[in-house]
Amino acid sequence: MNSPLVSPYSEHNNSAVRQTLAKYHSPRLGKSLWQIVNSVVPYLVLWTLAYFSLEVSYLLTLVLAIPTAGFLVRIFIIFHDCVHGSFFKSHKANDLLGIITGILTYTPYYQWKKNHSIHHDTAGDLDLRGVGDVWTMTVDEYLTSSPWKRLGYRLYRNPLVMFVLGPVYMVLIGNRLPRKKMDRKELFSIHLTNLALVGLLILAGQTIGLKDFLLVLLPVNVIGFGAGFWLFYVQHQFEGVYWEKHQEWDYVSSALKGSSFYKLPKILQWFTGRIGYHHIHHLCPRIPNYYLAKCYGESPLFQEVPPITLFSSLRSLTFRLWDQQSNRLVGFGHIRNVRKAKALVSQA
Repeated sequence: MNSPLVSPYSEHNNSAVRQTLAKYHSPRLGKSLWQIVNSVVPYLVLWTLAYFSLEVSYLLTLVLAIPTAGFLVRIFIIFHDCVHGSFFKSHKANDLLGIITGILTYTPYYQWKKNHSIHHDTAGDLDLRGVGDVWTMTVDEYLTSSPWKRLGYRLYRNPLVMFVLGPVYMVLIGNRLPRKKMDRKELFSIHLTNLALVGLLILAGQTIGLKDFLLVLLPVNVIGFGAGFWLFYVQHQFEGVYWEKHQEWDYVSSALKGSSFYKLPKILQWFTGRIGYHHIHHLCPRIPNYYLAKCYGESPLFQEVPPITLFSSLRSLTFRLWDQQSNRLVGFGHIRNVRKAKALVSQA
């Protein structure tokens, strides 16, 4: 990985920015432990309340599923920090907590860690798409693809598939399957997570009942992972996003221009571990989530990144393809304009 503190662009490569990043580079044990407490404990309490609410009303269960899903997202942010080695100073402590929170969030730690590392090394690189990112075709790739591939891509980019069916598939199937060329650690994390989940299902079946367990589990996971997928989507699919061919690609530009500043309401910032300061996270992944906002407040460079609000982020739903001619994300409607233009050229 290129150094997050060095860039060929002089405006990025200055001591003030490096000092700001270095100031928040190390985690504090007390803050990390407190975040575990205020994330995992409320999650388990709310999950228990949701279970007992089944005797009252399933509507109440669904209402309780919303904040429970919020804490599930927060636990995933802890998992995410462990992946980057930013939650504890100890590598072993990060790995251990990462495995545990990976089980809580149904995500194999080492397998996800490898893919996410590739994502950070290649975000915004047109020539290295395909691992740990949202599948994004260029206009030319779409036009030259087979009808079946275009149909598959359209289905994949459909919001219902992307934010509801997709997360369910990843949790139930995608994260459960070993793949070719995986190393021992990746396979270990998959098998360990699967074994833990099977054990959890058996325990639930012998105690509270499998049906009641699933009645609580499914809405919490659909809401939580749907929100998580939305966050990841908006972080790299927004108006003005940075994409470049590999030879022109730059790490710092990719971080500051290719990762969004998602300015959420404070309560949502808290539940999402302030991951909305994603431009800072990509610039320096070793900064713990609880320092991202403070880091943002100390550097004019970070504050120059235009914010995306909860309302304006909805525009990202219209983006489907990357147009290399105009260097921007476009919708499927853009295809009609391209075809018309080509038809006019051929007639001329």
